[in-house]
Amino acid sequence: MGSAEIQGVLWGAAAGDWANYQEATSVPLWHDVLYAARAGEGMKILDAGCGAGGACIEAAKLGCEVTGVDASASLLAIARQRLPQARFEQADLESLPFRNEEFDGAIAVNSVMYATDMQQAIKELARVTRLHKRVAIASWGKPEDCEMRDVFSGIISILPSKPSGGGPFVLSAPGVLAALIESSGLRFVEQGETRCDFSYPNIDICWRALSSAGSLQAAMNAVGEAAVREKVEDTARKYTDSSGAITFRNTFIWVVGERV
Repeated sequence: MGSAEIQGVLWGAAAGDWANYQEATSVPLWHDVLYAARAGEGMKILDAGCGAGGACIEAAKLGCEVTGVDASASLLAIARQRLPQARFEQADLESLPFRNEEFDGAIAVNSVMYATDMQQAIKELARVTRLHKRVAIASWGKPEDCEMRDVFSGIISILPSKPSGGGPFVLSAPGVLAALIESSGLRFVEQGETRCDFSYPNIDICWRALSSAGSLQAAMNAVGEAAVREKVEDTARKYTDSSGAITFRNTFIWVVGERV
């Protein structure tokens, strides 16, 4: 079973909640990554791991001709409703259904880390991008810069075994993502950081938002919804203000490679 088959089931389980409550927390990151990819009028851009199409909408606002690819049919259905003029395909990041040099640029926001073979996924992004054009990849920043680390560590503590693949911070250490990009056939160009706060008006919305992520769906499959929800709610208390609103402050990193 490829990563698309596995991740598609997990991320599609609560697609509506992801689209309505969680996806938009990445708006600042989408803007920075699109700018780093030099997205602009008339540019053919690929969003690899497009989810419900949030970043694709932002790219379309810049005048781009947008294509999105994702593992989840449910998320893609929402993306097609939101942006009917765009092209959306269900596929595996390690085997993109596009021609060589089809795009003027590509972005992958918090998606490469879920590929079974991350290097192959980046090689595919390089393959479908034109010469001297950019590929921008984003992932979680260092754990100490991400308050969501407490949610992740709390959930990991109740799992029967540690998840494979290195977890959300597998690409967070300085130089790791840049080195992976260079070893995948791209020339390192630049890197940066973006602050993204995960803010929710109350604990119920917080739970619906966070539990829509594929990683939490996998945890619920392992130990049950009640155990995961209890751990999330316990952790969220630390980040709850007097009104009941919850905010996790996070930093994401992004690295840009050029096709050579």
